[in-house]
Amino acid sequence: MRRTVLRTCAALLPLLAAWPVVQAQAPASSAPPRRIVSLMPSLTETVCALGECERLVGVDRYSSWPARVERLPRLGGMDDPQIERIVGLRPDVVLAVPSSRAVERLQSLGLKVVVLESRTTEEARRTAETIAVLLGRPGQGTALWARIDAQVERAVARVPAGWRGRSVYFEVDSAPYAAGRSSFIGELLQRFGLVNIVPAELGPFPKLNPEFVVRAAPDVVMAVERHIADMPRRPGWAGLKALQSGRRCAFPADRYDTLVRPGPRLGEAAELVADCLTALRE
Repeated sequence: MRRTVLRTCAALLPLLAAWPVVQAQAPASSAPPRRIVSLMPSLTETVCALGECERLVGVDRYSSWPARVERLPRLGGMDDPQIERIVGLRPDVVLAVPSSRAVERLQSLGLKVVVLESRTTEEARRTAETIAVLLGRPGQGTALWARIDAQVERAVARVPAGWRGRSVYFEVDSAPYAAGRSSFIGELLQRFGLVNIVPAELGPFPKLNPEFVVRAAPDVVMAVERHIADMPRRPGWAGLKALQSGRRCAFPADRYDTLVRPGPRLGEAAELVADCLTALRE
């Protein structure tokens, strides 16, 4: 199941990278919704991190944290939303991202849809506060993000200074797609002083020519475990110094989910990166 999740999310990366950013504003005068449908894991996690998990009545098929959301009705993904089931749940509001095929259809049926995007850290921060306002808890999103920032700073502080200035490749799909400097993942890596081999001008999650990675010769490689295991079999990749020297962060699928979701677990994501770097040889 986890592998299916990763494959499906990765297949949607071109859509995410190309779609214009929309940051909705929750109307301050609206009554807080009692019944919420979330169609993105990071949005689900944000609702729960703000202490309002009980308002969720349905989620997308990939939402998996906290564990209590796994008992909720599963309503498809961005490509195959289950419109009739969503409508049948009578939500006061639906939380979605711009690339979801559900947005226009649900709006045409009279449902309130709040559309949010979180490709960068700042967008994720604004999303948290927008959801907090929607829930009737203004200011709580800012407070949540202050706690996340503090956790990231603690993680950064325990990584040896020798890693600063080292180059990194973070893979999000074996095509390969990478996390670029302008993505929330790239911004997190930058806080550790790592230099992303993918320049910002290529976008947040670009598809790369495999030879680009070979030429860049990153000092450390980060990816989900099964992608790391496959890398030496790719043409030219066996010679990557990061793979030869064992400087690689191979994350189990469930922990990798934490790294690729731009929500309230970004502090935990920083801890995972710190754990790996402190265990590797500089």
